[in-house]
Amino acid sequence: MPPLLSDVICHCQSDETHRGIDPGGGGGHVGEPSSAPPSKPVAHADPSQSAHPCDTCGGPEQEHRLKVLFQVLDVNGDGGICVNDLTIGLKKLGVHRTEHELMKIVKAGDKDLDGQLDFKEFVHYLRDHEKKLRLVFKSLDKKNDGRIDSQEIMQSLRDLGVNISEEQAEKILKSMDKNGTMTIDWNEWRDYHLLHPAGNIPEIILYWKHSTIFDVGESLLVPDEFTAEEKITGMWWRHLVAGGGAGAVSRTCTAPLDRLKVLMQVHSSKSNSMRITGGFVQMIREGGVRSLWRGNGINVIKIAPESAIKFMAYEQMKRLIGSNQETLRFTERLVAGSLAGLTAQSSIYPMEVLKTRLALRKTGQYSGIVHCAKHIFQKEGVAAFYKGYVPNMLGIIPYAGIDLAVYETLKNSWLQRYATDSADPGVFVLLACGTTSSTCGQLASYPLALVRTRMQAQATLEGGPQMNMTALFRHIIRTEGPKGLYRGLAPNFMKVIPSVSISYVVYESLKIRLGVQSK
Repeated sequence: MPPLLSDVICHCQSDETHRGIDPGGGGGHVGEPSSAPPSKPVAHADPSQSAHPCDTCGGPEQEHRLKVLFQVLDVNGDGGICVNDLTIGLKKLGVHRTEHELMKIVKAGDKDLDGQLDFKEFVHYLRDHEKKLRLVFKSLDKKNDGRIDSQEIMQSLRDLGVNISEEQAEKILKSMDKNGTMTIDWNEWRDYHLLHPAGNIPEIILYWKHSTIFDVGESLLVPDEFTAEEKITGMWWRHLVAGGGAGAVSRTCTAPLDRLKVLMQVHSSKSNSMRITGGFVQMIREGGVRSLWRGNGINVIKIAPESAIKFMAYEQMKRLIGSNQETLRFTERLVAGSLAGLTAQSSIYPMEVLKTRLALRKTGQYSGIVHCAKHIFQKEGVAAFYKGYVPNMLGIIPYAGIDLAVYETLKNSWLQRYATDSADPGVFVLLACGTTSSTCGQLASYPLALVRTRMQAQATLEGGPQMNMTALFRHIIRTEGPKGLYRGLAPNFMKVIPSVSISYVVYESLKIRLGVQSK
């Protein structure tokens, strides 16, 4: 007769008569058959008051228990647990899951992508999954009494912008409540979810939006993912308006650094080295203090169409890749975000060219945005508005990949090291993670951004060669070395912290004025 799941997953013995909870292992009595006798009351219902782990946790005893469970689930004995193994093995233990749910379990733990879980992957999945479940439980347990009721579920989801009725909350409770008390203790919560892929509540609680509420003066790739409630109530457009206003203020405040970056990208070289101080002096000497903001007008104007197109394209891409979830997996976000970025950039790219030309203009050259556009059209034709388009589009891919990968790594690292009482990281951790990941993304795609800017500016350089992307790359490497691909990087990074700080403060202020509730 196969053992019960409660017999083979790690238990921490607080004494000989009752059990505590293992903070780091895979404890619990998941899915016991109805014929099994009820377990004794748990002495420490509140996870935060759980007993200290015993010496056997993480030692030979736990290893043995997990091996027994692995052998039970490894039906064909080939050293790996596939979906079919889980289906048969869990049924023996009285646990019933759909094929889709089992596929999610295997996919979540399958690190080497061979379609099954070996023993190491299986143990890692159980431990990691229980730790996340513990964080979610503590986040939901607002009263800190070791139990979750319907009001706490409603409040926790409301804080995330998801409103559910009391009837819906009670329905969620009933699915996990074993003793009919209409509250869930840690054991019930763990038992329901441990060998169950994360349901809506864990996914929503643990999910951190890759927020675009801050602006670093460049095109941020992945737009906010709004909840169904925010879309229905119209809060989504208020977020976009607040974000757009914040971006406009932060870009205006850091415009001198942005213009200096463009000048250094185009004019700086081995023979004509431009320093930060010298660049500012040169700009003021040529056009006065106001010249520091050349090109900022179009940079602010393009925020609105770019944000709107990106948001709509992102929603459409989610549908095309077949996802109707509130939260997307890494690859889905990468694909949807990249395609949305490509769509938005393609739509407003002529404005990018205008921004570069206006930033590089000399005093009296153009009277404004419209005059500049007319001049380019008459002298160079429509094609001039798409110079540098290819490197700009190619730059989206490394930016997106690095940005998301670094963000996920930082998020998981924080959860592993510092998340003890809640899965909520707080605003400063979110800002730090988002800023770091975005900066890394910019660094990875910077050479392509520099080539794009030089291609946009080629017609303004009298007697200069008109080169395509490949030729320009070769020319820069040959004449300036690899360092030449990073001209202007210093002022670009100098504006990151002030941009993020300013845009966040303005965003929060505009949210209050627009009636958007802070989460």
